[in-house]
Amino acid sequence: MTNTNGTAPLGLLTGKVVFITGAGRGIGAAAARLFAAEGAAVVLAARGADALDRVVAGIRADGGVADAVTLDLADPATVRAAVDHVGELHGRLDGAFNNGAAIQRPGPLDTTSDEDVDEQFAVNFRAHWTAMTAEAALMRRGGGGAIVNTSSIGSRRANPALPAYGAMKRALNSLTETAAVSWAGDRIRVNGITAGGTATRMIDTWEAASPGTVERLTAHIPLGRMAEPREIAEAAAWLLSDRASYVTGALLPVDGGAGA
Repeated sequence: MTNTNGTAPLGLLTGKVVFITGAGRGIGAAAARLFAAEGAAVVLAARGADALDRVVAGIRADGGVADAVTLDLADPATVRAAVDHVGELHGRLDGAFNNGAAIQRPGPLDTTSDEDVDEQFAVNFRAHWTAMTAEAALMRRGGGGAIVNTSSIGSRRANPALPAYGAMKRALNSLTETAAVSWAGDRIRVNGITAGGTATRMIDTWEAASPGTVERLTAHIPLGRMAEPREIAEAAAWLLSDRASYVTGALLPVDGGAGA
């Protein structure tokens, strides 16, 4: 199978079973394609069955191993069921990329609604907590594994435009570090990626609500452009691989230098 980013696959994930949330589009879909190209059997999860099926079909057409399962990140029962499905398909789990997220309606702290806060908590924090605990339980059956959570550059500093989003992503950073320490004895590594501005539908939504957002973000990125989804996925692939065997509890900036 070829790597769709134009570089030759390295076999970073050969023989591994990897679960990916938010895999119907954006970073998650790019990750699914990349991980499969790097040798993993991937299980994709998201709300939209049609989008998942398209990604799965593309991976299979290129010779990869892929399956899909639907979930609603706001519903813990469906998150646990999706991880259980991985166990039913493969009997084990070696890696998980918890990438699914929801963007809040941009606006200042004073006008952020209770509904916004509730959604951000449910999708951008609790869903990761639920997924991680289920993933870790399955990984222990196989003697260990690796988990990567997608956080945000917006978790590392004040976030006046997206206060609830930034707060929940910062909470996710803490959870990532705590899980890394708690599960090290189980040979489960846990890391996060603090992604910078990335060309996804989430950014498109923010741009539509606040025209000029992309231009403002890009102005603060030393590399002078937004990330492509595959560039975030590349970092996740390395963190999930055995090449990162001594890396746990890290929050890796992948932001074009914007956080420097």
